[in-house]
Amino acid sequence: MHPEIELKRQVEAIQIPSGDTVVLPLGLKVIITQSLGGTYTVATDHGLARISSKDADALGLDEVAKKKSAAYGETPLEGAELDSAIWEQLKNVYDPEIPVNIVDLGLVYDMASEKNEEGGIIVTVKMTLTAPGCGMGPTIAADAQSRIMTIPGVDEARVDLVWDPAWNQEMISLEGKMKLGMI
Repeated sequence: MHPEIELKRQVEAIQIPSGDTVVLPLGLKVIITQSLGGTYTVATDHGLARISSKDADALGLDEVAKKKSAAYGETPLEGAELDSAIWEQLKNVYDPEIPVNIVDLGLVYDMASEKNEEGGIIVTVKMTLTAPGCGMGPTIAADAQSRIMTIPGVDEARVDLVWDPAWNQEMISLEGKMKLGMI
């Protein structure tokens, strides 16, 4: 069992599964139930909430959000190196209720990058959710978008939620199925 933590300061969080923004007060006791991809899912007396990595200090953790220069250097990435960095960032995005990243869950259907007129990169991702009614969809998409934007040279990232084809468990990677105990 995870230890109970008292919040060190008031913090904005995303309520799970509705996706609504809530403010958790200073001193609230929470339990971290998942800490994957740099975000924290916490259990409170009122249910689950997701706290961003930039607010890890509220949990008493000394993590700092990764900056472009720390992760990839300053030089804009191109070609296979860029594609690899994008997929790496997408593998750091998690549904707060499932301990498998969105790539291994089979939620990412397509990723493309192209140069804009100024020479910067525009990345477009098409992804889905495990259920169309999931209130966390916009939050998960925004997380994917912000992670892609940490890559040098990326000027814009678009993450579109699509519903065709409908997601099913057969889309989960072998690694994802192993993490979920499906095989």
